[in-house]
Amino acid sequence: ATVPDTSMVIRKGRRVQNILITGIPGVGKTTLITRVARKLSRHGLDGFFTEEIREGGVRKGFKIISFDGKKMVLSHVDFRGKKRVGKYGVDVVGLETMLDSVLLDNVGLEVAVVDEIGKMECFSPVFRQRVLKLLDSDILFIATVALKGSGLISEVKVRKDVKLFQLTRENRDGIFDEIMGEVEKLLTPGGSS
Repeated sequence: ATVPDTSMVIRKGRRVQNILITGIPGVGKTTLITRVARKLSRHGLDGFFTEEIREGGVRKGFKIISFDGKKMVLSHVDFRGKKRVGKYGVDVVGLETMLDSVLLDNVGLEVAVVDEIGKMECFSPVFRQRVLKLLDSDILFIATVALKGSGLISEVKVRKDVKLFQLTRENRDGIFDEIMGEVEKLLTPGGSS
């Protein structure tokens, strides 16, 4: 008989091992998660954040930027195709190509950061599978998630191994310290919440 991996049993038994940040569009989720990621840069870190594409002061789409500098246009008003959120066409193939080079099971990876688990990203089955794998992994997973949405968007928020923070205009000055306190507990050997 094989001996069970007790480190995984202990990890899986923890009440929280993942941190999600939600809030209305434009409240500052991306700003907050990039600030958290900068603070954690000394740890093995992988993932990406989103950035608006603006032309003449008008939002035309969104791009994804990995923490090692890779970029791809996720959505744009000029993209055609069936996968759409509002006026934006979504490049699912481009997202999946990018995912091949980020959020891998890198040796030494301690923290994975994703901005965001949203409708555009969830068009990709590869993205959905990767998020579920990260949620179940031994890696600290920190992500922003859309306030509204069904499927994976709603499912991740009710998991018992997730601590969900709702960012508002009123709490955005203090929530960074609260999240970092939770992160430090999770990154400390033997720490839990």
